[in-house]
Amino acid sequence: MSSQQTAKVAAELLASTDPLVRIPTKKEKRNLLMAFASKNKVIYGNAFDAVRLQKNIDLNDIESVIHNIDCITLIEVKSTSKENIDGSFSGYFFGLTTAELLVAQNLGDKYRFIFVNTLTGGCMELKLNEIFAKAKGIYPQWSISF
Repeated sequence: MSSQQTAKVAAELLASTDPLVRIPTKKEKRNLLMAFASKNKVIYGNAFDAVRLQKNIDLNDIESVIHNIDCITLIEVKSTSKENIDGSFSGYFFGLTTAELLVAQNLGDKYRFIFVNTLTGGCMELKLNEIFAKAKGIYPQWSISF
């Protein structure tokens, strides 16, 4: 399974096990981008895979999203399908994009990383500062595509 397939399966697994988590459609993502921008919070569509809604919010209705923005947490899903990764995700190596870093810094508690092992079903949720506290190494890099 490719890393993109694993990521999709992980997001779907998370949404199926947590009733507060949803995977937004393209239109819903666009509404989220506009709603956060209206509150001077810049987010990038590629910096989150899912949302956690504290109450029922119609993400297709931009006014509803703006009005309920404090009830929305953006989620970036990091996934693996490796047997040797336990529930603490010790030894797990993953990439953190600049967009994810900036959005996490901008939104604070309203942005979470959820690590999912699609093979074992293990999950771990962390804020950005918790990731840095847990990290055994950080290796900066630039990824360039032509």
